[in-house]
Amino acid sequence: QVQVVESGGGLVQAGGSLRLSCAASGRTFSRYALGWFRQAPGKEREFVAAINWSGNRTNYADSVKGRFTISRDNAKNTMYLQMNTLKPEDTAVYYCAADLYYDDFFSDGINYWGKGTLVTVSS
Repeated sequence: QVQVVESGGGLVQAGGSLRLSCAASGRTFSRYALGWFRQAPGKEREFVAAINWSGNRTNYADSVKGRFTISRDNAKNTMYLQMNTLKPEDTAVYYCAADLYYDDFFSDGINYWGKGTLVTVSS
C-alpha cells in the first residue's frame, strides 16, 4: 500500500512555470507506476501524465506535450511534474496517483489518490 501527498501548487501568470511534487510513503514506492490527473472547475478529471516504476516509460496528454515533464526519484520516494509555458486552461486541481500497473492509468483502475493541489494560471 502507498500513500501520496501533493505539493507545489499556487498562482502563476500565463507563460510561467511551476513544479509539483508528490511525496509517497511506503517501502515499496519504487514498484508503483505514478501519474498526474487534473480536474478543472465544472469539468471531469482528466489524465495529464504517467511514469512507470523505473522512469524509462512516460506518457502525456496531448494538451501538455512539450510543456510538462514528469519524473521520479525513487531514492527520495518522490515524483515531480515540471510545468512550463503554463496557460489559463491549465488551471485545475492536480492529483497525484499511484498504481502497481502502468496500464491502469489509461483505464478506470487507479488504486491510490492524493487529495490534490490547486494550480491557478492567470491571464
